[in-house]
Amino acid sequence: MPWDELKARNFPAFSKELQGISKQTMEDHYKLYEGYVKKSNECRKLLSEIDYDEAEGNQVYSHLRSVSIDYTFALLGFKNHELYFGHLGGNGGDPQGRFAELIDQEYNGVAKWQSAVKKAASAARGWVMVGYDLNDGSLFNYIMDTQNLWAVYNMVPVLGIDVYEHAYAADFGATPDGRKNYVEAFFANLDWDHVNRQLTQAEAARRGATESGATE
Repeated sequence: MPWDELKARNFPAFSKELQGISKQTMEDHYKLYEGYVKKSNECRKLLSEIDYDEAEGNQVYSHLRSVSIDYTFALLGFKNHELYFGHLGGNGGDPQGRFAELIDQEYNGVAKWQSAVKKAASAARGWVMVGYDLNDGSLFNYIMDTQNLWAVYNMVPVLGIDVYEHAYAADFGATPDGRKNYVEAFFANLDWDHVNRQLTQAEAARRGATESGATE
């Protein structure tokens, strides 16, 4: 089907008082998300207008290369923030539901995973994605130093933590301790029902691929 232009969405988190994360930070963060929507659409339009018979495909620099790379940065900025904003606004607490079951198995205990993902958030430069692997059904904490210079094929993100400074510096300070305090606030506002909905979709995709024979 033809590609439709992306549109910024409203998220429940913006109508709630979050613990530790200010409305000003959320509003400023949303403007960044809107920028990713705008630039994704602009880049996609430019790529659709290129005469590929005449276009230069130079790997050092070319218009095609430049727009294509910037498109992936903008598009993943959009996708990552859709996940991030989508699962804020909850009551936090320990992992629940199917997510907790899988994490308990993968990490030999939920507490160990909680320690691991928070330490990953201290080590990452851009994002931490907890991803479901469509090949083996595992969950893993992926450290991303930026939002488009990575590729883990057949991995579906189900929980994402934005650890760029714009997500926390105004509220907690741009220090390692400030980041740690922000991560604690992030988990205090997490909607585990939303995380489990993402996981349900990922598991359904894996079952569908298996039943269709697409994994053989």
